[in-house]
Amino acid sequence: MLTSASSSCSRASLIMVGLSGGVDSAVAAYRLIEQGHVVEGLFMKNWEEDDAPGYCAAARDLADAQAVADRLGIRLHTVNFATEYWDRVFESFLAEYRALRTPSPDILCNREIKFSAFLEHAQGLGATMIATGHYAHLTHDDRGAHLRRCADPDKDQTYFLHRLDQTQLSRACFPLHDLRKLEVREIARGLRLDNADKKDSTGICFIGERRFQEFLARYLPHDPGPIETLAGVPIGVHRGLAYYTLGQRQGLGIGGIQGGREAPWFVVDKVAARNALIVAQDSNHPRLMSSGLTASAPHWIAGAPPAEAPFQCLARLRHRQPLQHCEIIALEPASCRVRFTHPQRAVTPGQSIVFYQADECLGGAVIEQGWPCADPAASTSSCLRTHT
Repeated sequence: MLTSASSSCSRASLIMVGLSGGVDSAVAAYRLIEQGHVVEGLFMKNWEEDDAPGYCAAARDLADAQAVADRLGIRLHTVNFATEYWDRVFESFLAEYRALRTPSPDILCNREIKFSAFLEHAQGLGATMIATGHYAHLTHDDRGAHLRRCADPDKDQTYFLHRLDQTQLSRACFPLHDLRKLEVREIARGLRLDNADKKDSTGICFIGERRFQEFLARYLPHDPGPIETLAGVPIGVHRGLAYYTLGQRQGLGIGGIQGGREAPWFVVDKVAARNALIVAQDSNHPRLMSSGLTASAPHWIAGAPPAEAPFQCLARLRHRQPLQHCEIIALEPASCRVRFTHPQRAVTPGQSIVFYQADECLGGAVIEQGWPCADPAASTSSCLRTHT
């Protein structure tokens, strides 16, 4: 069925759609056209690939975007934001890894490129609004824009959009908010779009799918050290602590241990002072569980938190994680302290915690440190006793 529902996009003289070459942005553009909007497309190149022989994803994506524009009968603009991406996103990405943290580049990419550099460029081309193929929902009232979860819980991308502000959201719209991914592909097939079944993009924002450790190795030094059990027994050698993250199972290169049980190993800690990677054979080992966390740089989409601390809300610590009950027990302009109702696994410095009330995304903060929980099976009160 090719009928389109009402969108959150207000009438504008021109809406510029970020055409990536994927099916989501293609259907977003189509829906706006069907609703009577004046639409043009903008393809962004954000990574120079001259130093990556055989890797030409941007050229393929541009060809797909042009095919979509031709099929829909709209103009396609192109722009190169490689310098802006390097300065505003990638330098921070590398700095976080050097500090042995695990960043979320998509979050910074949205704030600095897709809803900043792209918005400014689109306005220079005469657009008054921009649209993307993100799975999210915007509503507006006299208090401003409200970012809400979309109809497809498996695709909801509010986690990656939580650092946008009122100015950015007031000029944005998300035409796919009421669709599920299967419906998006069905619409694309009905339009006979060549990218109807194109695989979803993954990997680093705008850089794409790479052999991740090999890609990082071009920018981060190798600093090998021991892989140790919790008892301090060396069982392997890591290539550098920056290449690993809490909870990681794959890529450890640990074989069978004589006299040990046959079970997978997981990263439970990184000890910078000894350059040691600590592992354990339990995906929910107590060392991986946290009763709460401390976070920095809290950002509120409304411009302010919904209440004075303490207050209860929902949160997720990673994309697609089911919403978890928590309480923000302390809140300052530059930091916050969050207590979980149930212990959480692999609370990772550098990642983000994103806050919700019902279906509305309130904002979020950058995780600095999880609070150790000695026994993840213990009662909530005993687990949290030292952090109240």
